[in-house]
Amino acid sequence: MICQECGQRPATMHFTKIINGDKTESHLCDQCSQEKGEMFMFPGNSAFSINDLLSGLLNNNQQMSQSKESAVQNNKVLQCDRCKLTYEQFTKIGRFGCSNCYKTFQPNILPILKRLHAGNTSHTGKIPKRIGGGLHIRKEIEELKTQLQSFIATEEFEKAAEVRDRIRNLEKVLNEQGDR
Repeated sequence: MICQECGQRPATMHFTKIINGDKTESHLCDQCSQEKGEMFMFPGNSAFSINDLLSGLLNNNQQMSQSKESAVQNNKVLQCDRCKLTYEQFTKIGRFGCSNCYKTFQPNILPILKRLHAGNTSHTGKIPKRIGGGLHIRKEIEELKTQLQSFIATEEFEKAAEVRDRIRNLEKVLNEQGDR
């Protein structure tokens, strides 16, 4: 697509403005968008990355928490025990230093994740339920078999019988789907 302003360069910025229900779309090149002042969201930076977005969200959240902390006078610096990455460094980089950072910074990033992912805060897998139905059923069967073994070991035979019946029902569903 060509820039709507100059008609020469390829459009790399696509803006959609909705004002009082009126939708206006603009397709501009980097140079024209800067000249028109459309780059107000990220001044002086023609390339905008997801790290910048995440950093902006984290800094916004950090400013709100700092105003609360200043009232309490809490001067504790949040830092990962394993890699020594501070929360401030994380907001600038936009990446964690290690897997322990998720646990360390969880109270600070949980509200942001909820906002970004429509309230979801846990990863449920990469396979959509409508496509991987058989895979989900097989996984549930494996979990139930483990549970069955623990019930047998603790001699809870009534619970074991219920789990056994559930496994049989799921295996029947798999056979009907032809997904074995």
